[in-house]
Amino acid sequence: MTDRQQHWEEIYSGKAAEQVSWFQPHAASSLRLIADGANANAHIIDVGGGASVLVDGLLNAGYRNLTVLDLAEPALAASRKRLGARAQPVRWIAGDITRAALPAAHYDVWHDRAVFHFLTDPVDRARYVAQVLNSVKPGGRVIVAAFGHGGPLQCSGLDVVRYAPDTLHAEFGAAFRLLGHETETHHTPTGKEQEFVYCYCVRV
Repeated sequence: MTDRQQHWEEIYSGKAAEQVSWFQPHAASSLRLIADGANANAHIIDVGGGASVLVDGLLNAGYRNLTVLDLAEPALAASRKRLGARAQPVRWIAGDITRAALPAAHYDVWHDRAVFHFLTDPVDRARYVAQVLNSVKPGGRVIVAAFGHGGPLQCSGLDVVRYAPDTLHAEFGAAFRLLGHETETHHTPTGKEQEFVYCYCVRV
């Protein structure tokens, strides 16, 4: 087990899913951005989506080909328990997104809320982008939400990288055409405000 994996497993083993700072009772922005251009047959991966309720919303909306990846198995287990029998058709992957074995040119939508900003090492960011290039179909959508400049400098005891929309998109480069961006103020379970920047682009 890597140090990174151990850190996140301890986070989810020590806190209920609704107590972590990035918890959303309803993933409204993500659902809206995914629905813009993705039909029910779209292959969708939620990166770092372990205990997120986004998968619930996608199932409710009729999406059938869902993958949820997270470094922490306890986070995935929390979602499977919450969903019960509805979890069965979802593909659950416990792994590090910079190293996980993902199918080539498979996904129509790649979604990540609150993973990319933890990649403070440029090597890890390059590996992440390589994963997106490999596994998202040409014409597929990529939605990444990271802390904006109004976000914290640390989260869950780890340093983060904060982004403006142009710097976030620049990490991905010319193989991704920017479609748009927006900013969201997230209210944590303890009442703090965090600024998230959402960038959405298409894999050219």
